[in-house]
Amino acid sequence: MRSPGIRPAARLLLATALLPGLQPVSGAAQQSGVSGYYLNLWTHVGSSPFSGPSNGSAFQRMRLMWDGSAGPALLDLAYEHALTFRKPGTLGAQLFTAATGSGSGGDWLSLHGEIDAGEGVLWRHRIDRLSLHFDLGPNADLVVGRQPISWATTLVLTPADPFSPFDPADPFREYRIGVDAARLRYYAGAFTQFELVARPALAGPGGKRTLSLLARGTTNYRGWDLGAWTGTVHDTFGAAAFLTGSVGLWAVRTEVVMRRIDDRNALRGSVGLDRTFSLDGREMYVLVEYQHDQLGAPSPNQLVSVATSRAFAQGEMQALGRDVGALQLSCQLHPLLSASNLVLASLRDGSLLLGPGLGYSATESVGVRLGAFLGVGEGATLEGLTPRLGSEFGAIPRVVFLSTNFFF
Repeated sequence: MRSPGIRPAARLLLATALLPGLQPVSGAAQQSGVSGYYLNLWTHVGSSPFSGPSNGSAFQRMRLMWDGSAGPALLDLAYEHALTFRKPGTLGAQLFTAATGSGSGGDWLSLHGEIDAGEGVLWRHRIDRLSLHFDLGPNADLVVGRQPISWATTLVLTPADPFSPFDPADPFREYRIGVDAARLRYYAGAFTQFELVARPALAGPGGKRTLSLLARGTTNYRGWDLGAWTGTVHDTFGAAAFLTGSVGLWAVRTEVVMRRIDDRNALRGSVGLDRTFSLDGREMYVLVEYQHDQLGAPSPNQLVSVATSRAFAQGEMQALGRDVGALQLSCQLHPLLSASNLVLASLRDGSLLLGPGLGYSATESVGVRLGAFLGVGEGATLEGLTPRLGSEFGAIPRVVFLSTNFFF
C-alpha cells in the first residue's frame, strides 16, 4: 500500500480552507450542499504495438463535491477516487483522460496520490477542486485555489485555452479538471469583463516549476462576443484573440493564438460552425471545426517528436497533426435515447478517428452510454525499441466501451 504523499504545505492549505467551513454560520450562509458523481466504465481494447494484446478493463470513478460558507468566503471542494482493473502488462484505453483524471498540465499542489499500484490494479485519489471565492464588492471577485478555468471559444478543438483543454475524443466531459490558480475578475458592465489569472505549475521539462500569468478582456459588439488575452503561458509568451457570433441559424466560433515556445513563434487557430435543428420532429445537432497548429507535425515522420515535445507535455495540445478537422453529429431517436458520432480527421495524412455512440437516460440522474472508437489509417510499428507512427489516428486500436453514470 502506497502512501498518498501529500506534502506538509498542501496539508496545511487543506486544513486552513476546511476548518472555517466547519464553524457555525448564519442561516443565510448555510445554503451549502453535498453532491456526487459515480462512473462505471467497461472497455475492450484491440491489440496494438503500444497497448499490447487485446484486453479488457474496468474503471470506476467516485466524486464527492461540497460547497458552502468558509468564514467570509465561499468554499468549493471536490474529492475523487479512480480505480482501474486491467490485465497485467497492458495499458488499457488511453482515450478517456477526463474519466481517469489525468493530465492537467502539472499540478502545483500535491493534492493527489496512489493508494495502490499493484499488478493489474491502479487506485488513485485526488482533490480536484479546493478554492475560496471572495466577493470584492458588486463588480469584482477573487477565487484562489484549485478551480476549473476555461477560456475556450470553439467546442472541440480549442488551441487558445491555456489551462486544461479537453481531449477532443473524450466522451466524459461532465467535469473540467481543476488547476491551481488565483483568478481576479472585474465586471465593467453587463457584457464586459476583465480578469487576471496567475497559475503556478510543475509542467516544464523534468517537472520544472513554471508560471502562467495572463490578462483577459471580453465584451460584446453588435451581438458578437469578442476578446483577447496576453501574458506568459508556462514562462513563455502567448497572446490570443477570439470571436463568437451567428450567421443565420449557424453559430460561428473562432480563436487564434500566438505562442513563443522552444525558441520559435507558432501560430495556432481554429474555426467552427454548429447549429441545432429539427428533422421529422427529431432534434439534430451538427458541428464542424478546423484547426491549424504550427506546433503540430507536418508529416507522419514527426508525430513521435511532437508527442514528446514540451507543448504536448504541458497539456497545451489536443492533437499531434498540423491540420485537423472535427465533425460531430447527434440525433434524438427517442426522448430518452440519442445517437451520436464524432469524426476526427488528420488532413495531412488522411487518417480518421471514428467515435459512434448511443446514450440512454434511464432517469434524471442515471445515464447509460455504449460507444466505440476506430482508428483508420496507417498503423504504428516498432523499429527495434523506437516507435513509429504511420499516421495520427491509424495507430489507435479499436475500443468498445459501456458506461453508467449516476449523479446524486
